[in-house]
Amino acid sequence: MIEVVSAGRCVTCDVCIAVCPTDVFDRGADGVPVIARQSDCQTCFMCEAHCPADALFVAPLTHPAPPGSPLRDEDHVAQTGLLGSYRREIGWGRGRRPGARNAVGPELGRARITPEQRP
Repeated sequence: MIEVVSAGRCVTCDVCIAVCPTDVFDRGADGVPVIARQSDCQTCFMCEAHCPADALFVAPLTHPAPPGSPLRDEDHVAQTGLLGSYRREIGWGRGRRPGARNAVGPELGRARITPEQRP
């Protein structure tokens, strides 16, 4: 669930507003997105993944964090490295190694773009 929008880090690009599939954000008077409909958040992390400034924090919760929770405190999420952490973990952003390169699992073999030709 979206918990923090850092006004100090936000570059007012509106990307989070555009990528949110459930229209959680409104554009504030100062250009900084406002969490207007938090209960509509699907915890999909799209906004955090696409934020070029690592100005968002989506908590891995299905409901809003309770009042007074450190997950709602911008200073706490910034100091603990949680602000923008999803984007960092998947390797999005300049100078980061893509998370897919670190994935483990069975060898999938060579992908075919077109169907195999039959005689």
